[in-house]
Amino acid sequence: MKTIYLDNNATTRVAPEVVEKMMPYFSEYYGNPSSMHMFGGVVGKQITEARENVAALINADPGEIIFTSCGTESDSTAIYAALQSNPKKRHIITTRVEHPAIKNLCEHLAKTGYRVSWVPVDREGRLDMDYLAHRMTEDTAIISIMWANNETGVIFPVEKIAQMAAEKGIAFHTDAVQAVGKIPVDVKKSGINMLALSGHKFHAPKGVGVLYVKKGTKFAPFLIGGHQEKGRRGGTENVASIIGIGKAAELARKDLADGEMDRVRSLRDRLESEILEKIPNTLLNGSREDRLPNTLSVSFEYVEGESILLMLDQLGVCASSGSACTSGTLEPSHVLRALGVPFTAAHGSIRFSLSTYTTPEEIETVASELPPLIRKLREMSPFWKKGASCSIQ
Repeated sequence: MKTIYLDNNATTRVAPEVVEKMMPYFSEYYGNPSSMHMFGGVVGKQITEARENVAALINADPGEIIFTSCGTESDSTAIYAALQSNPKKRHIITTRVEHPAIKNLCEHLAKTGYRVSWVPVDREGRLDMDYLAHRMTEDTAIISIMWANNETGVIFPVEKIAQMAAEKGIAFHTDAVQAVGKIPVDVKKSGINMLALSGHKFHAPKGVGVLYVKKGTKFAPFLIGGHQEKGRRGGTENVASIIGIGKAAELARKDLADGEMDRVRSLRDRLESEILEKIPNTLLNGSREDRLPNTLSVSFEYVEGESILLMLDQLGVCASSGSACTSGTLEPSHVLRALGVPFTAAHGSIRFSLSTYTTPEEIETVASELPPLIRKLREMSPFWKKGASCSIQ
């Protein structure tokens, strides 16, 4: 059975070109890039090249790039750097729909004496900008708002927010893990102070991330140790993975220039139209316009997302659910709750996320298999006949 992988917001396939680039640095060129000898210097030059490639992808200077272990580390480093650099400021602004890397950290900080303002969103996932503007004070140490939501794909106006923050003298950080490689990201144009990204979201290996820190931004390291990354992140470099993310950044930049994500968007739109046309009582989660080109989040009334995923899995289709049932709770995800998705639909939320490897044939297969699958599950549901005639607000 062929696997149809539509869970690329969770992780992506490592590109063959990336694997090829990485392989020699496991056994052939295994020197420490910090060593003084030429053998280590060969490795050091490859890390420099990778840094340049990542910088080019987001239009940064290579010296503004710090390699980390993942997006979560990059996020934590950014938040703690801002708090340590401004110890008298005790206020943080973020959103109600952030990834757990930010959400859980801010909830933890709230328990230790910091105040956190949670910016709400409307039904289409758009930020309440008035709420945000009125929460900025002299006590605000940092504003952290994701570039694009991992569940709905909704894109936030980070450039405008960065400008608002700069006018108030507040550091601005964005979790751009889902955005980089899918849409153009220009840190020079945006004025962002710090930006986090993760390699495995755009065909690099897991276990390598990046934190961009704008020149002149106050910064305190999260991991203190050796002199690696100019003293900004201690620890011997994950050489092969850093070289891999450099190659992946090079490929992503080319794909963006060649319009590859436009092709992905057309496939996503085809799947969306088929689902909404053929399956009644189905909702689109988030904005139809302002979202990532690869992401589709839909909610099917009166069915459980977990059941949908299990039946899709039997067909070889990989997707993800917006319900947190698999984590031991009956509550839908915090993102769907923030959007106000009706309870009857929130539990049946599914996210399909495509990549450059997704084919038209795969989309056609899912579009044809999904309607009878949902129909079968609804026929098994005791709530379907009772609620199917109800209108959805």
